[in-house]
This record gives sequence, structure tokens and C-alpha cells, in this order.
Amino acid sequence: MFKHPSSNVQLDLAELIALRGDATGFSLAPRRLLSTQGGDYRTRFRGRGMEFAEVRGYQAGDDVRTIDWRVTARRGKPHTKLFQEERERPLLLAIDYRRPMFFGTRGCFKAVQVSRLAALFGWRAQQQGDRVGAFLFSEEQHREIRPQRGKGAVLTLLRALVNDPSWQRPLHQPFEPKQRLVQTIVRLRRVARPGSLVILLSDFTQWDSEVEKQLSLLQRHNDLGLVFCYDRLERDLPPDGTYRVSDGSSDLTIMTQDDTARDLYRQRFADHLGRLRQFSRQQGCLLVPCATDDAPGKVLRDSFPAARGA
Repeated sequence: MFKHPSSNVQLDLAELIALRGDATGFSLAPRRLLSTQGGDYRTRFRGRGMEFAEVRGYQAGDDVRTIDWRVTARRGKPHTKLFQEERERPLLLAIDYRRPMFFGTRGCFKAVQVSRLAALFGWRAQQQGDRVGAFLFSEEQHREIRPQRGKGAVLTLLRALVNDPSWQRPLHQPFEPKQRLVQTIVRLRRVARPGSLVILLSDFTQWDSEVEKQLSLLQRHNDLGLVFCYDRLERDLPPDGTYRVSDGSSDLTIMTQDDTARDLYRQRFADHLGRLRQFSRQQGCLLVPCATDDAPGKVLRDSFPAARGA
């Protein structure tokens, strides 16, 4: 298995570059994908599809549905539209660097995990000959990287991840968010080129009906994948006891002996994940849960299976 010295709370450019060796065994090519969440329904990416190439005179055996009636009327002879398979489907990675993403009790910060996943997606897209771009966002700002092709495009993405200002901000200072998740998705819709594969990597804090509406509009003209990153402490409280946690500036004591509180805590996470699952079922988009201590390469190989021999 691929291994590289890494940090749990910061990004390392050399590590993200080395992840190129782990970007195998999964595919972003159009195919029916088995969801990794509960239930055995399937979801389908539309894929590259067909694009118009040219018009030529009708020939025996041509599909009558492809006759171009305007050209036929103008020239007085039947003419047929020719199509070819689209050569690419741009990949746009939307990466969440809001403050809740800079948290983790096992494995790494959520922000580190989604960055590693983004690197793997980028390397795989490059191997498949697709263009790759990114949309990095926080509460204060966002950055757009136009989809480009080749190794240089992936390196541009990785440098943007490592150098994002979100890694330098003091997490414990009070702040006033300039934009909520729904406003970010509105901007993402404007950036995404129709026909793209858009993968949103986030913990989906601030998920609500308005976010669902904007993502539904986004998916009308694009394929959509959701990667839900979470820390296991967000799903379950630790065993009964008293725990002290710190953000480096202040301390907080947590007591986990109350069974009712534990149940309510667990249910809150289940409700959040349940709403994400319901949305993905209704929209037919892929939802990939990923914990901070999961191996990112394995998550993608399980969720985006490649054809045999790929």
C-alpha cells in the first residue's frame, strides 16, 4: 500500500504529489456506480455523451431520426447529422475549507482528508486525459481554478490546496461569516461548465432545503458527486467518562455518562446523514461517506469501481 510521511493537521505538497501512485483502481469514466451508502439502489453519471460533428448527404442505413430537416429543405436532398463521442468531461472539485473542516480526533483534520481525496481525483482525471479544475471555498472567500489538462494542471491544484489562506487563520478567534453554504453553491453553479463532473467534498455543515435546491439546479446540466467527510467523534461520543478538549486557546470538559444525551448526539448525526442520503436518492447522484481515519484511496476504489484490468 502507498505510504508517505504526513501531517494530520497540515498539508504537505510532497505528500499530495506522491498520492499519484495511489490514484489507481478507480475510474471517473461514465458508468453505473454502486452507491456506498445504505440501500442497494444505483446511480448513474451521464458521462460524455455525443456532440454534433457535421452534416452530410443521407446514405442508405442512416437513422432517420438524425435527418437534419432544415438542411434537407434548403438543399432539396436528405441530409443527416453526424455525431461523435465527446472527447472529455471536465472535472470540477469543490473543496470545503470552512472552519468546521479544521477538526479531527482520529486520523487527520477533515480539511486534510478532503484535500487528499481531491489530489487523488485530480491525478486520476489526468491519467484519463480529462481536464481538472477546482473551486476552493471558506466562510470569507472562494478561489476558482479553471479546468486544464495535464500534469501541470494537477500541480496547480495541489499548490492551491497547500497555499490556501484557510490554513493560516487562527481557529479560535471570533469571526463573522461573509457567506453561507447556499451562497457558495450559487457561485459554484456559475463556475461549473455544463457537462462537467462536479464533486463536492465537505462535511455539509449548514445543509438545508435551499442548498438542496441549488444543488438540484447544478445537477440539471452536470453530473454531481457528494463526498461527506466526518470525524467519528461527530458520530458517537467516546466511552463513559470525563474528557478535556482544547482548541489551543481554551479548554472544555465533556462528560459522556448520560445515556439520553448520548442517544440524542448519535441521532443528530444520523439525521444529518439521512438527509444527505435522501437527497442523493431523489437526485440520482452519488454520495460517498468518508471518515477522517479512512484510507482515501480505498474509499475511492470502493465507490468508483474501475473496469477489470483498469
